Amino acid sequence: MQDVQAILFDTFGTVVDWRGSLIDEMTAFGTTRGIAADWAGLVDAWRAAYAPSMDRVRRGEVPWTILDDLHRASLERLVVEFGIAGLTDADLDTLNRGWHRLRPWPDAVPGLTRLKRRVLIAPLSNGNVALLVNMAKHAGLPWDMVCATELFGHYKPDPETYLGAARLLGLAPGAVMMAAAHNGDLHAARRCGLKTAFFPRPTEYGPHQVRDFASDSDWTVIAADIEDLATRMGA
Repeated sequence: MQDVQAILFDTFGTVVDWRGSLIDEMTAFGTTRGIAADWAGLVDAWRAAYAPSMDRVRRGEVPWTILDDLHRASLERLVVEFGIAGLTDADLDTLNRGWHRLRPWPDAVPGLTRLKRRVLIAPLSNGNVALLVNMAKHAGLPWDMVCATELFGHYKPDPETYLGAARLLGLAPGAVMMAAAHNGDLHAARRCGLKTAFFPRPTEYGPHQVRDFASDSDWTVIAADIEDLATRMGA
């Protein structure tokens, strides 16, 4: 592990609590506006639309589209399905930008701060640049840089994302580690020659979580959380 010079982090679910953050923010919005709705159900449906919307881009069914715009299109459809009426464009923008204001898991900022003293750290996320920069500012995430897949015109798990991030850092893939709470992300990174680190987020999907409770392979590092990863990396 002395060869590792940079660690890339998956972000949604791995570093930040997207579900809890969005449910709290949307519930507060509904209370302020006097709108009673199944906000938790909407958030879960919104996340369920995440991968299919990116797959349409990946398959070439639609041109390259940043995640903010994919999220907005899904939200416009879902508010109709959930019977939420009377929202203005400004309301939809406010709700959509909730992804820019996600809370970090409790171990994220202290763990990243420790790792930053030893290696370069950056998100490698399907979020677009503005989303990730705003999230970092809001949550106090101490990134050295932001590796948004927008920079490569591909979404994970396309190899262009992992290899593109290593190239931007001026490093060979073997000098880069991908850290994630999702085994699938790590399988794709390992196929590209990156080292890998797993730690679970067993409450990411709340009561709907069905996978990633534990590692499913012999990753380079298996940790309890980001603080434990820092300890195992000697930070």
